Amino acid sequence: MILMKLESAELKHIEKIVAISKAAFDSDINVGAPEAGGPPYYDSITWHIQMKNEGHLLQVAMDEEIVGGAILFVDEDGKTLYIGRIFLDPVLYRKGYGLSLMKMVETFYPGIKTIKLDTPLWNVRTNAFYKKLGYCEVKRDEEFIYYQKELD
Repeated sequence: MILMKLESAELKHIEKIVAISKAAFDSDINVGAPEAGGPPYYDSITWHIQMKNEGHLLQVAMDEEIVGGAILFVDEDGKTLYIGRIFLDPVLYRKGYGLSLMKMVETFYPGIKTIKLDTPLWNVRTNAFYKKLGYCEVKRDEEFIYYQKELD
């Protein structure tokens, strides 16, 4: 069993969280990204501090070591969660850690009924991952596929 904690990010861990974000999104070059890079501000300490201060940045810890993060937004009604991004240290890929992280995200906020997210069309890894977790495609445009999952 994988023992990870999902909790509000601590300022002292921001640099580590940003380094993991950068490594994770830069690794997408291996799954279809046209070049190394990531979503806006994925490598910005200032932006991650802002997300922390607004209550959107969570850290993922395993054995007291920071191994990832998530940026989450809860709708005003408290029933819809938007996953802005999730990321793990690439050394943990394809070992079940992402599945564990998503289960924690899906249950982190009580009362959530719907979860929404999007991922780039070209990212074969994340598109397969979200489908495996029961997310359904609700639309797509030239760049992204938008997914949704209804919780019980």
